[in-house]
Amino acid sequence: MPVARPRLYAHPFSSYSQKALIALYENRTEFEYRNLEDAQANAELAALWPMRRFPVLVDGDRTVIEATSVIEYLDLHYPGPVKLIPEDRDSALEVRMLDRFFDNYVSTPQQKLVFDSMRSEADHDPYGVKEARAMLETAYAWLDRRMATREWAVGATFTLADCAAAPFLFYADWSHAIDARFAHVRAYRERLLARPSFKRAVDEARPYRAYFPLGAPDRD
Repeated sequence: MPVARPRLYAHPFSSYSQKALIALYENRTEFEYRNLEDAQANAELAALWPMRRFPVLVDGDRTVIEATSVIEYLDLHYPGPVKLIPEDRDSALEVRMLDRFFDNYVSTPQQKLVFDSMRSEADHDPYGVKEARAMLETAYAWLDRRMATREWAVGATFTLADCAAAPFLFYADWSHAIDARFAHVRAYRERLLARPSFKRAVDEARPYRAYFPLGAPDRD
């Protein structure tokens, strides 16, 4: 009898979906990919989670929402050679802290820029956009100082924090370019792009680049 695999409801072009996909690809975890380009997969997602946000992982009778929780669940129930949450509690705390940094101070302002561009001209929020750009500049500066002495977000080991950093910095640079003065952030982004798990996620998303409201650059 075939072994049941977890199902992931996700879209290849979604940054939060990519965050979870990186974790799956890092450890070569077998799963069923319910691509939300498919109408049936969308109907299943709506029945599972009324918010219809993704990714969502289903494993037997468990439904796990939110990318960070999905990765925590995989680390607990489908461990592999890449330990994305360190055993040491102090190190794990730092990983979770950086995960929140990338979610709150890179992804959130980046998405503000994207969502504002999708509004009608009368509904644009110039002040909010200005604040979002300022937050990204502050985040880049803080991260640049941190990455001056690190290979990955929390040191020498690839973790949950890097699963978050990869897609969020990827799209942030498209939305509000990472200036050359933030050389350590730019180098970190390049290392993330070279990581096979993220490279796979980026390549799977290429057919959907026309979806990017600000216009996808001809690079990456």
